Amino acid sequence: MTAQFWKQLPNGHVQCSLCRRSCVIPPSERGFCGVRANNDDGVLHSLVVNGVGAMNLDPVEKKPLYHYLPGTRTLSFGTPGCNFACLFCQNAALSHDARELGHVRLQKITPQALVEQARRNGAASLSFTYSEPTVFFELMAETADLALQAGFGTVLVSNGFQSPDSLKALQGRIQAANIDLKSFREEFYRKYCKAHLVPVLDNLKAMRACGWWLEVTTLLIPGCNDGSDELRELARFVAQELGQEVPWHISRFRPTFRMKNVPPTPLADMERAAQIGQEEGLRFVYLGNVAHHTLSDTFCPACGRKLLSRTGFSVAGLPFDGRCACGEEIPGVWSAA
Repeated sequence: MTAQFWKQLPNGHVQCSLCRRSCVIPPSERGFCGVRANNDDGVLHSLVVNGVGAMNLDPVEKKPLYHYLPGTRTLSFGTPGCNFACLFCQNAALSHDARELGHVRLQKITPQALVEQARRNGAASLSFTYSEPTVFFELMAETADLALQAGFGTVLVSNGFQSPDSLKALQGRIQAANIDLKSFREEFYRKYCKAHLVPVLDNLKAMRACGWWLEVTTLLIPGCNDGSDELRELARFVAQELGQEVPWHISRFRPTFRMKNVPPTPLADMERAAQIGQEEGLRFVYLGNVAHHTLSDTFCPACGRKLLSRTGFSVAGLPFDGRCACGEEIPGVWSAA
């Protein structure tokens, strides 16, 4: 299928403008993501428009989204390919094989069938996730349109590296997003992700302006992005540029992919990061990949009352209408109505 967001160049080359990489792709080659190809015809094609590489029915808390339709299920899917090359990737076979090995394996399914699958399984939303949804933009856009028409929510889980044009095209198609803010240092993005920080910061502000419900996740990697000064700058950016009500998820690193020599994140470091976030004014800071911790729960920032309790992906305290008994309104999307 002919892709969106590209232009022809001389000598049969094309330039993709889907994400901030703006890959120039010679004939018979693919872009960095491994799934957008110039098939020797001077036309950019998407290799991931008619199927998925992974699909599951997940708790929405797994995205993680804690203030968007809590306790509901979301039909989650992704395709091969990614526009990052994270050394700590948790979905390496799905994200990296298209670029490194040329493999694009799909389970054939249409956008209509994906929406029907969500309906049959009692999902409240569909989530574009697992790899990087930007690279399967065409499939995501058509599925989102159908999902919204059918009354489902739409969720984006992303690295936030979209081009301005593709992000604008998602504006009316996405209701909630969790964006990885992997670090607050350009050198981290270059060394560990082969990407850049500033476009992610710009896109986070643009997403907030779109009116999406937004949550942010940082995977805390020992010795890499866990310095107190960096965490304070990151938390301050979220609080001042995105809003104090935006939930910040601090996720525990587990050794994986090309960083198996790095130990898991100490709990004390996660608690230190959470304290920094609270000191910078963030009202909802959560710890992820940690069992039975009080910072998995939602508390009223006004009176301190516990409103929602989480054990794993199970939530107690539902239904919740978004208001504490003290009268404080808790920002979020608490029902589909």
